[in-house]
Amino acid sequence: MNSKKLIFSLLMLIFAFEATFAQEVLSLQQVIEKARENNKNLKISENEVKIAEEKNKEVKSNLIPKVQASGDYKYFFDLPTQLMPAKAFDPMAPEWMFKPAQFGVPHNINANVQVMMPLFNPQLITNIKTTNIAKELSQLKYKKTKEQVFYDVSNLYYNAQVIKSQLRFMDGNIANTQKLLDNLKLLKEQGLAKGSDVNKIDLQLQQLQTQKEQALSNYTQVLDALKFYMGMPLDKQIDVEDEINTKGDTYVYDKESTLDFKMAKTKTRLIENEIKSLKRSRLPSLSLMASYGQTGYGYDEKPHEFLDFYDVSFVGAKLNVPIFNGTTVSRKINQKKYELENSLLQQELVADKKEMEINNAKLQLAISKRNIETRKAQVELAQKIYDQTILEQKHGVAGLTDVIMADNSLRQAQQDYLQAEIDYMKADLELKKITGHLK
Repeated sequence: MNSKKLIFSLLMLIFAFEATFAQEVLSLQQVIEKARENNKNLKISENEVKIAEEKNKEVKSNLIPKVQASGDYKYFFDLPTQLMPAKAFDPMAPEWMFKPAQFGVPHNINANVQVMMPLFNPQLITNIKTTNIAKELSQLKYKKTKEQVFYDVSNLYYNAQVIKSQLRFMDGNIANTQKLLDNLKLLKEQGLAKGSDVNKIDLQLQQLQTQKEQALSNYTQVLDALKFYMGMPLDKQIDVEDEINTKGDTYVYDKESTLDFKMAKTKTRLIENEIKSLKRSRLPSLSLMASYGQTGYGYDEKPHEFLDFYDVSFVGAKLNVPIFNGTTVSRKINQKKYELENSLLQQELVADKKEMEINNAKLQLAISKRNIETRKAQVELAQKIYDQTILEQKHGVAGLTDVIMADNSLRQAQQDYLQAEIDYMKADLELKKITGHLK
């Protein structure tokens, strides 16, 4: 039985080693790069940019001459009838008298090619500018989506790092509690400790192990969310780096560089151009027309059957002059003017909001930076107190209550330190996003 247990333990160690070795440790930059390549939201946004580009090309194509070919064939069982003045056949016939007459031949063939090219169309030129601005706006929306994906990925990555640090603290706490439990069991056997003391520490150990299981579950969920953003299969084994970067950087705020302000400004330009397009719809437009074709006439009664073709061609110009279309255009222009006013207000609102958010983020970043150093020192001090209390407990100077209090103080200090790291990374990430440095 002992040999079987030994073999089983060795196999478990081998499997655990292989699983650990198979894990791919990714840096934050690697995670961001994989999200850039595979994230489905980014791909959707990228396709929307391509759609805007195609719309722009579609409008531009209206400047290119249009060529159209057409043809038809008709066979008349009954030829068209016209009413001819009777005077054409009899000069003495009265004015009101007409005679029916059938013209043409049974077979009629028409084939022609037409060319249309705009010479002057002010609204079309404005529409091209409008689609250019819309394309620019779609590109900004793509960058905004990419920025949000990078923000979410970074946030998840930091959460994973913090949980990983929390697990390391838990491993240390579990090891310490296990040692304490073993010592108390020895003391109990020697009659120097009570059974209730052993039970208290045993309960504390079980609680720590339960907390670790929950933390491991949270860690798995965060890693799965990272895989989702990176477009990776969920069964892929990955891990994050241990070291948490808490080095402070300086981010200069320039409202012109933030995507929110650029988008608000571009929307304003888009509305201004739409107003121009509506106003120019009142102007005349001129286009060139040209057509060439042939018309065939055929007769199939013997002995005089024939099929003759005749050329038909012309060149001309078409002028469209809007005179009155109700008040539709005026109403649309008024609507766009209100949209323009709202867009200008939105620009000011974005700039004012960013200033406030930056001040708050800078303040939070400075506070959390100081808290990290303070909390780190508190963890070191709490660890020293715990070690001293354990030593005193071994020599009978400190009681179990003192050990439990020291242990609780150590865990609280660890939790406060992790919270300070979370606050710092969130403030740093938020400041990057607000100032346009999340790249």
